[in-house]
Amino acid sequence: MPDVDSLGTTSIFVFVNITLTKPLVVFDLETTGVQIATDRIVEIYCIKIQPDGSEEHLHQVLNPGIPIPPQVSAIHGIWDKDVVDKPSFAAFAKELNTFLGDCDFGGFNSNRFDFPMLAEEFYRAGVSFDTNRKFIDAQRIFHKMEPRNLGAAYQKYCGKELINAHSAKADTVATWEIIKAQVEHYDELEGHIDFLNSFSGESEFFDFARRIKRGENGEALFNFGKYKGQKVVDVFRENRGYYDWMMKGDFPENTKAVITKLALESRNA
Repeated sequence: MPDVDSLGTTSIFVFVNITLTKPLVVFDLETTGVQIATDRIVEIYCIKIQPDGSEEHLHQVLNPGIPIPPQVSAIHGIWDKDVVDKPSFAAFAKELNTFLGDCDFGGFNSNRFDFPMLAEEFYRAGVSFDTNRKFIDAQRIFHKMEPRNLGAAYQKYCGKELINAHSAKADTVATWEIIKAQVEHYDELEGHIDFLNSFSGESEFFDFARRIKRGENGEALFNFGKYKGQKVVDVFRENRGYYDWMMKGDFPENTKAVITKLALESRNA
């Protein structure tokens, strides 16, 4: 269960410039490192915003089951001693999945790290997690408009200094404020989830690790290695061993799920 004060009560505010068709979860993770296939989540903070503007907050520190490198703990402030009595992700997964429900997602660098890491943890926990979501990535919007980092974005769009950076709560609250301020700041940004998903989402890849790219006609192409640029179904049809090599390799479970579906297509083609 989350900490007693972690699941906040619902609050109402004036929701002015972003139109939601379903709940939006803005979230941030602190982890043991940046390798999606091998690192683990140690903290998650979520703000779930309903279309009517009401908010619900969820916070949980997790025991990753592996040592947290000291150099990483020095950044986010969570040490091995802090997680000894905390639940594992697997123990928390079903409750978290229920909270996330049928939501779209927002974050800062969430397209390339936080959401893939979250999906990978659900894969490992054996919990069916719907990855077919819409996304708002404040970092991607920011980098398209004015390349910098979260602290600079917070200062520019919100006129505030980011205190307690690298804590999940501070980063999550700042990210949600930035997203709202970005829509207000740029006339070319439409305050609608479909537009923001198209503008800041990741539609050109089939998997979160960006190993399988979408071609001009929507076909799946390898984005790495000796077959880079070639159709996945063609490669698997001609070289079944390459699929077996990937399944045994250190690829994220999400990538393996994607290539398994493509391998089946290659058999039926």
